[in-house]
Amino acid sequence: MKIICVGRNYEQHIKELSNSRPTAPVLFLKPDTALVKGGEAFYYPDFSQHIDYECEIVVKISKIGKSIPVSCAKNHYEEVALGLDLTCRDLQEKEKEKSLPWTLSKAFDYSAPISEFFSLKELGKDIQDLNFSLLKNGNIVQKANTSQMIFSVDEIISYISQFISLKVGDLIFTGTPAGVGPIKIGDKLVGVLEGKEILKCEIK
Repeated sequence: MKIICVGRNYEQHIKELSNSRPTAPVLFLKPDTALVKGGEAFYYPDFSQHIDYECEIVVKISKIGKSIPVSCAKNHYEEVALGLDLTCRDLQEKEKEKSLPWTLSKAFDYSAPISEFFSLKELGKDIQDLNFSLLKNGNIVQKANTSQMIFSVDEIISYISQFISLKVGDLIFTGTPAGVGPIKIGDKLVGVLEGKEILKCEIK
């Protein structure tokens, strides 16, 4: 099982971090040790002083594929979840300064809390019309609709599959909208998909 993540996929998020707009999906990987399931807590590591939350839609691959045309990408997924791409922003800034990969800042253990998965049929929604949000300590800090993505889910899947074969169970974190910010011990994060609270993560 692979975890493939997309960076810089919402216009306003690009602007808030003063990044340039990509001409193709920006990709990075997380290991399976990054996953935090079942609403378990996230324990703040001692190697970072600044970790940001980034809430995003996660797609689970349901059918193996290589070099998938955009028009066929919808045949390779059925379920979605909400996930947090927790990012050590202080480490990432050092990586950027030296033009290094984002491995340590993005792929550290427990950096990807994730909710249970829901079928799109159950939700009764198109994948490019999903409303989601993140609350921190009861206050909405991120809110978006997947129609605001720069690269659609189908475009992302097609692009990835040109380079990396997709297998059943692979997860794709599709990018975060504007509103990212730091977490601290004691914070409580709640992810909402189509009005339903499906992701809970306490910072300890």
